[in-house]
Amino acid sequence: MIEAPTTELTGTIGSKDELDPELLDLPDPPKRERTLTVGLLVFTALASLAMVLALRRDAAYAFAAPHTRDLGDLNAASTDTFVENEYVRGRAMLGAAGAIRYERPLVEGSFRLMPVTRAATDGGPAEDVWVEVRVPPRGENIRWVPPSEVSGRLVRFDTAGPRHRGLASAIRDTTGKEVPTGSWLLVDGAAPSDARWAVVLVGLFAGFAVWNAFATAKLLRKVKA
Repeated sequence: MIEAPTTELTGTIGSKDELDPELLDLPDPPKRERTLTVGLLVFTALASLAMVLALRRDAAYAFAAPHTRDLGDLNAASTDTFVENEYVRGRAMLGAAGAIRYERPLVEGSFRLMPVTRAATDGGPAEDVWVEVRVPPRGENIRWVPPSEVSGRLVRFDTAGPRHRGLASAIRDTTGKEVPTGSWLLVDGAAPSDARWAVVLVGLFAGFAVWNAFATAKLLRKVKA
């Protein structure tokens, strides 16, 4: 009976437990770069979610009813009948006193933000309803007259979205008057179909957030031995 070469088998099995010198020469995993990558992905995901929240009302307005609701005379209409983020129309006498003028990048013409002439309970001006009117190019002159009928998006100053953020501060800095809390803003000419860009951006930022969250989870996932 011939015995098996135990020494050779033992040597073969033991060689599997030996460390490969080439593996020892490999550099350590780039932990610092990996941490920076994870941090950047998390930051991008959070920033994308913040943009989704900031644009959610603009995107919701794109699905509003395409027909305007008549509010009647805005100079006397009760704000209790106002509905936020609605497509409305009405008649108004806009006041030149307290109005401000501004421009936007990549947009022709200028804008006027004007208060609706309304009486408060104490007899003074209420200034709780404002209208943003777009002035066409070369329309800024002494002959320009604000419209007496306006139609567009009705929102509150506090939730007007990124495009109108800071208007209350601009009014305070220009006129020295505070915009009353809960005041309304009617963006003349803003139809629901004009807000489709917000839907596209919300979808894009939501996709960024999901992709970055997936990539972060994949990097942090433990590799099974």
